[in-house]
Amino acid sequence: MKPNRGLLLVTSLICALTLSAQSMRTTDKGVYISLKPMDIECRFFGPDVVQILKTPVNRPSIRKSLTITQLPQRPDIQTKETSAYFQIQTSGLQLIVDKTTGTITFNNKEGKRLINERPNTTLVSLNDYTTDTTFQVRQAFVLAKDEAIYGLGQHQNGKLNLRNQRIRLRQDNMKICIPYFLSNKGYALYWDNYSPTVFADNVNETQFDSEVGECVDYYVMTGPDLPTVAARMRTLTGKAPLPPLWSLGFFQSKERYRTQEEPVEVVKRYRDLKIPLDVVIQDWQYWGNDSNWNAMRFDNPAFNQPQAMIDQVHAQNARMLISVWASFGPKTLQYAEMKPKGMLLDIDTWPRNQGVMPYDPFNPAARDIYWKHLNENIFALGMDGWWLDSTEPDHFNMGQKEYNQNCHLGTFRGYCNAFPLMTTGGVYDHQRAVTTDKRVVILTRSAFAGQQRYGTFVWSGDVTSSWENLANQIPAALNLSLCGIPYWNSDIGGFFSNRYFRGGVNNKTFHELYVRWMQFAAFTPMMRSHGTDTPREIYQFGQPGDWSFDAQARMLKLRYRLLPYLYATAWQVTNQDASFMRPLIFDYPDDKALLNLTDQYLFGSSLMVAPVLNAQYVKAADNTYTETFDQPGSRQVYLPANSRWIDFWTGETLEGGQTVTKATPIDLIPLYVKAGSIIPWGPDVQYATEKNWKTLEIRIYPGADGQFTLYEDENDSYNYEKGAHSTITFNWNEATRTLTLSHREGKFKSMQKKRHFNIVLVQPSSNPADAGATSIAQAITYKGKTKTVVL
Repeated sequence: MKPNRGLLLVTSLICALTLSAQSMRTTDKGVYISLKPMDIECRFFGPDVVQILKTPVNRPSIRKSLTITQLPQRPDIQTKETSAYFQIQTSGLQLIVDKTTGTITFNNKEGKRLINERPNTTLVSLNDYTTDTTFQVRQAFVLAKDEAIYGLGQHQNGKLNLRNQRIRLRQDNMKICIPYFLSNKGYALYWDNYSPTVFADNVNETQFDSEVGECVDYYVMTGPDLPTVAARMRTLTGKAPLPPLWSLGFFQSKERYRTQEEPVEVVKRYRDLKIPLDVVIQDWQYWGNDSNWNAMRFDNPAFNQPQAMIDQVHAQNARMLISVWASFGPKTLQYAEMKPKGMLLDIDTWPRNQGVMPYDPFNPAARDIYWKHLNENIFALGMDGWWLDSTEPDHFNMGQKEYNQNCHLGTFRGYCNAFPLMTTGGVYDHQRAVTTDKRVVILTRSAFAGQQRYGTFVWSGDVTSSWENLANQIPAALNLSLCGIPYWNSDIGGFFSNRYFRGGVNNKTFHELYVRWMQFAAFTPMMRSHGTDTPREIYQFGQPGDWSFDAQARMLKLRYRLLPYLYATAWQVTNQDASFMRPLIFDYPDDKALLNLTDQYLFGSSLMVAPVLNAQYVKAADNTYTETFDQPGSRQVYLPANSRWIDFWTGETLEGGQTVTKATPIDLIPLYVKAGSIIPWGPDVQYATEKNWKTLEIRIYPGADGQFTLYEDENDSYNYEKGAHSTITFNWNEATRTLTLSHREGKFKSMQKKRHFNIVLVQPSSNPADAGATSIAQAITYKGKTKTVVL
């Protein structure tokens, strides 16, 4: 459909025109303001969240958001009109709408400015690739000069604070695009648009400029602190379901296991070595050749007994994920069924020149077909989870023809960035409809706003193995986390190793990078080894007694000891919309030294992680390697102010607000525990559910009052949504040196009614570090009633 150029005169740069016929009225959703030729609708989602819709006059928005799940909730509103502006006040926000320009200023409830639109920058305009019902849409804002902002998805640019950046938001491998940012001033802004969008920040303005949209449509959220503000995004777009306990264990993968015997053998080798492992992943081409791409069938003769393969993995108390793509080869049944119905997209995708085409996930019937084959051919065999690869999808040579083709909801240009949301949502919703006994686990390469509600673990894509890329993973993960996407991971060691580390596991410099990357991965929501060019299983790096093997084993065992802490944190993510990984500024907003700190972060409520991000021990020259372990390396670590910090490895208490130098032997990652923390320490296990938690070590890190809630349930299934879970809250009083265990709340079938807790007071003279404690302050028996212990 060609644009109606007459309408262009009405809609181009509508705020630059003289506004007239000014009126304001309240509605069941908020406030409606007419400033001809523009209408402004302010819809409230409680007192702290407002949606702004700016449309050409008498063209109200009828679009249903793909991301927003919350319904409007109008709070108590007070309005005021003067000759110059309209004022809208709730208990959490104040809006000032200028009558002359339509510019909106957002203030907190006390009237202090948070952010404002820049005058005369609202654009709702037709262009060469919009239709009569869509427009190019743009809005610019004015931020404080000293303001820091975070979010926008995941970008491999090494930056945490995204001021003074220009980024084209279009999904791609290693690049996740979410038009949202959170400010250290105490608010967040979400631009609800799915088309290619330019985010640009400079000294004059901060703008979102989208190629296609129905209208200007964005949300402003505020709250008393940054964690609360960040949680608003999940309130708007959906809660993150609780992952199964096993998904917090270790995943082993490679590109690729070539026979059905290989993944079974990998699990066996780990079990023989007594190295913890929960999941093995089967990558692509189990379906056969490229014309049969993603057939969702085991048509490769090397996988002619898939049921036996899965059963043998399960018999060793491990789980399995499998690679599934968002595109289909021309010889597949899916292609044959979808092509005649217009359910495939004409996009040059991977593998190239093979006739492979992505499907249209915006079409519910296409999602039904997708799941039908996945369920009948793979899920029915007992597969435990999904590796949904290329959910951007992979695209090459995208031009006007490719962008302007129709998908189910409109032009692909108008919806392309939401492709991963719809693809993962289709799998999640269908699996939930089939069974509630197995929680959905989806590993995927891309994400969009709201995707946390679909049980996804997002990984950072096919990053190259390098120290620079290892460092870049930290701000990439943190910015994605602040967009409401809590579960993230990366390929340990990087995906492509041969560019900088020829020889792979035979290259000792790669060993050092891999060890440091694994240490970092131990403190990410998913811990997963994967890559091409060289195998990554622990036994490829040597044997017990070799430094690389031992350093990896130490981190894997530490990860499993922390499972009670990790599972409790996952419950906080689900129950309280908390964040797993977060920048230090998130919890310490007054410490300006943290605004741009890219190499440290918080993992859960208690642990501060400072990965080693440079080579310290191995040098290469002419295919020979020099190892210098007799000269310990170190790194500097900043301890945030207004807290004391305990060195996890030594038990030493340090004051915040200073930079310390921490020795970094090859098998150690700098870890600091916030004073007042309580951390449960789990048993030594080979897989997550090997032993129950009847007996746990409870570590108290003194120096401040503290609280921790231990969460337990059946470890899988969705019965927790029906109340089948329990919590025990531990409260530490620093002044009286008392630990109080609350009355246990809730119950579930396999709950341990009688518990044994070994209480450990961490201090230098008796610090257990990553070993079991040898000095126990008190050993107590707990039967679900309130109990107080004096230490």
